[in-house]
Amino acid sequence: MSSESTEVWTGWYRDRSGAEAIVITADGRHVATRIRGIEYTGESFAALSAAAEGGQALTACVLEWDLPLPVVMDGTSQPATLSCLLTLGERADLSLTLHYGGAAFESCVAGGDFDGALERVRRQLPPGADFGRRLLQTA
Repeated sequence: MSSESTEVWTGWYRDRSGAEAIVITADGRHVATRIRGIEYTGESFAALSAAAEGGQALTACVLEWDLPLPVVMDGTSQPATLSCLLTLGERADLSLTLHYGGAAFESCVAGGDFDGALERVRRQLPPGADFGRRLLQTA
């Protein structure tokens, strides 16, 4: 992944064995994280797998991270934070919460469809408001 096009977010990994801090990277085509010494990559958060472990999918866990996502209202960029919670089990459940202007805009989707969940958050914003930047397509 080139550092020029890579986004890096910090977060948490939790499973029945405990919790640990993680770093998530996304380069526009792939998402990656290292958990307990094993590198997991995939085309989306819900499709993370460990190539070194025979392609074993990441499952039976929770990933949680925050990322800055400014909102533009009337031509002015205002700070906002997108909180993400992904539960990986028999299916992927994704919850997004945008904290902006003293309010929380939420979206929950089954299947881990990040783009779909983000669009649901966007539709809840006040008229004339939009995200101040595009997130990577794979995220």
